[in-house]
Amino acid sequence: MTYNRLIPEITVTSIKESLSFYCDVLGFEKTYEGEDKDFSFISFYGSQLLLQENSNEAWKKYELEYPFGRGVNFSIETDDIDKLVSNLEKANISLLCPLEERWYKKDDMEHGEKHFIVMDPDGYILRFMQDLGQKTIKI
Repeated sequence: MTYNRLIPEITVTSIKESLSFYCDVLGFEKTYEGEDKDFSFISFYGSQLLLQENSNEAWKKYELEYPFGRGVNFSIETDDIDKLVSNLEKANISLLCPLEERWYKKDDMEHGEKHFIVMDPDGYILRFMQDLGQKTIKI
């Protein structure tokens, strides 16, 4: 197992509920679980997260209030964005931003992606995107 140089560790209310959302609905894989089962290391096509249940007093510096993820937006790349949207619909989970295609100009090229935004059970914002490649801008 190779670990990324940056791995967000997020505090969650219920490790069981979070694992259900991330693994069962979105398709993350649980690659490691703590002995006390209060944290899990999960991965998704090279993206990695550590979920920590809000029970470890050493990490608590203040009381958390929902939504936990204020000010953070996790951008996660996928190869099959339509499948993710379908899984979320089947689980009756609403999107914050619907699936859309966007093209971003840089110099004489445009870079495309399809993306949507969803909130996890604790209020963390997840932006899933699929690369559409690039094209030359016609003048």
